[in-house]
Amino acid sequence: MDSLESPIGTIVLVEDEGRLCSLDYTDYEQRMMMLLERRYGPVSLEPQADPCGFSSRVRRYLEGDYQSLDEIPVNTGGTPFQQEVWQALRSIPPGQTLSYGALASKLGRPTASRAVGRTNGLNPVAIVLPCHRVVGADASLTGYAGGLERKRWLLSHERIGL
Repeated sequence: MDSLESPIGTIVLVEDEGRLCSLDYTDYEQRMMMLLERRYGPVSLEPQADPCGFSSRVRRYLEGDYQSLDEIPVNTGGTPFQQEVWQALRSIPPGQTLSYGALASKLGRPTASRAVGRTNGLNPVAIVLPCHRVVGADASLTGYAGGLERKRWLLSHERIGL
């Protein structure tokens, strides 16, 4: 586990066997721990400086290197549907957004926009799997487990004007 300061608060990263299994914010640490314990049972996080270089890659993203997150291996857990949705998030390029409905259609499930939205809200690896790039059908900012102000900042950082 490592943490790093950022313009949107302290980010907490958790690595498991060389893969990022959680990225959240300290003010949402209780949610993060609940999600981790659902997957792993009781969890004890041990501090580790820049595990697998993941913290450095997140710092580079925050400095404007949007591709720095592309190759971070993740371990999300979840159902096959959840994993499919979370992996599809990586197909949304920096600087672009996609609606929940469009993401559902892209997955071949055009009527599953609500399920995609619920799954998006449970994304255990925020920023790296860019759930902040998913918006409402009218391009409005809807839902973000880390708070809408963070979503707005991330989209603005990627030069998406909203």
